[in-house]
Amino acid sequence: MLLQQLVNGVTLGAVYTLLALSFSIVMGILGILNLAIAELFMIGGYLGFAVITAHLSLPVAVAAGMAGAAAISAVIEKIGYEPLRDAPLVTPMLSTLGFSIILQNIATNMWGSDPLQLPDEFLGGRIALGPVSIGELQLIVIGVTIVLVAVMAYIVQRTSMGRALRAVAENRDVARLLGVSGSRITLTAFMMSGALAGAAGVLIAIHYAAITPYVGVEIGLKAIAVMVIGGTSRIWGALLAGPLIGIAEVLTVAYGGSQIRDFVVYGFMIAILLFRPQGLLGGSGADQGQRV
Repeated sequence: MLLQQLVNGVTLGAVYTLLALSFSIVMGILGILNLAIAELFMIGGYLGFAVITAHLSLPVAVAAGMAGAAAISAVIEKIGYEPLRDAPLVTPMLSTLGFSIILQNIATNMWGSDPLQLPDEFLGGRIALGPVSIGELQLIVIGVTIVLVAVMAYIVQRTSMGRALRAVAENRDVARLLGVSGSRITLTAFMMSGALAGAAGVLIAIHYAAITPYVGVEIGLKAIAVMVIGGTSRIWGALLAGPLIGIAEVLTVAYGGSQIRDFVVYGFMIAILLFRPQGLLGGSGADQGQRV
């Protein structure tokens, strides 16, 4: 049924939104694509999975995934970005690719390559709203996403840290002259990005009730597509593009077959790059400094 598929699409799109925001924070402020984010997403999922199977609460699982991914992201910034920040942009991007491969190998050696499954007692029930059946875990995924996006919006728009982030995104040199520490803001951006990726990993783990070391590859690429469609340097574009892509993917699988879902998602991304390269919510080249 169409309404049921829309609910499923919004749930999947919520995860895409968080992960796309994670990519967009670093891209919008530093102008680089942090390829390790996909594996931070995966690591966050495993950490949350471990907390849930230890019979601790879901908020603790989300907090553990966020904290663990943020801590690893800080290490990546100190080792893989800070020494290379004056190098061509492709250099730190390749460095994050190296970290991505390292994290995937660590996860494979720690947890194995086979999927880990959540026990049935953690799957929760379903709520019937007329013809639509919504799983309790679906409501949790959507609800946590709304809360995290709202918190992030408040930080970026209403706090001194958010003003510093926006200043560095607009002009790093001018921000430094005004007393803003570029190094501190860079570390903050990496850690915020990692925290969102970790939360998204926990949510996808409970949504699918399973996790593998390779989950970040496919979903990470979809999140990059969401970021491009929404506007690469516009972090709020993901709020529109995430649910849009989630719904498109779910409807494609339901009515067209799973074999063409990637064609639809990436075909849409290519169309955006060809006809509106600034993204759905991107502005003109004159105001690209207003990125966060």
